[in-house]
Amino acid sequence: MTDLNYHHLRYFRAVARDGNLTRTAERLNLSQSALSTQVKQLEQRLGHALFERRGRQLFLTEAGRIALDHADTIFSTGEELIETLKETGKTRRPIRVGALATLSRNFQIEFLRPLLGRSDVDLILRSGSTSELLGALQSLNLDIVLLNKAPTADAVTPLVTQHVYQQRVSLIGKPSKGNKGTKLAELLGEHPVILPTLESGVRSQFDALVTRLGITPQIAAEVDDMAMLRLLAREGAGLAVLPPIVVKGELAAGGLVEFDALPGVLESFYAITVKRRFPNPLVRPLLDAHSSI
Repeated sequence: MTDLNYHHLRYFRAVARDGNLTRTAERLNLSQSALSTQVKQLEQRLGHALFERRGRQLFLTEAGRIALDHADTIFSTGEELIETLKETGKTRRPIRVGALATLSRNFQIEFLRPLLGRSDVDLILRSGSTSELLGALQSLNLDIVLLNKAPTADAVTPLVTQHVYQQRVSLIGKPSKGNKGTKLAELLGEHPVILPTLESGVRSQFDALVTRLGITPQIAAEVDDMAMLRLLAREGAGLAVLPPIVVKGELAAGGLVEFDALPGVLESFYAITVKRRFPNPLVRPLLDAHSSI
């Protein structure tokens, strides 16, 4: 049995990312025919066509998509191996952190604080959707992912989920909205509320709370982004339902007031990693610092 030629696989990966044979050949300083031969030899070895041509563009077949997933994992693992085992005297080590695009920036800063300011750390931050981040984590393009909802686990996906933080959720708004001691039912009856969208775990808890209280609040806005919730609260659009950590600066300065904590409503944060033979050693200080929170 002939072993897989990784040069072929590397050239295939480059073409798959560009979607154009000519452009890839120019970028790699190869002739188009030589590059095409490399890809065809890989297809012969695998026994499947990896591309289909539509006009001048190349599109991955189903087999091609599978091959690209494996190629990304193979070469990312190789890069990780080199970084883990080589002794070059390099003084800075990178850690790649992904966070849900709508996640509180204040929470992210608090989570990353054990590494902030360290001269030996190169901190790389990326944001995206849950599916994008978990895909990057599994292909080893991220070391850790921060989410506010635990991902679904199964026997095939080697994800490790750690609950790192839990914070109360409160009604927060401008001081002109009332007195801090005002009862919750009065606040919800007098002022419109700015809520997370229905997909949020906080929203479902809030809806259950007002149902128990027999209150039908007026909704000023439904927002899936913490930064926008914060901005609307600062503009006085209503009372925002959000964790105080999101607006801790405004609370400290007096621009916003935490009127009342919502009983039984909590926002949870999770750190997601993937089982690896050589994990990035910078992940452990982050998890250890928050394991008891």
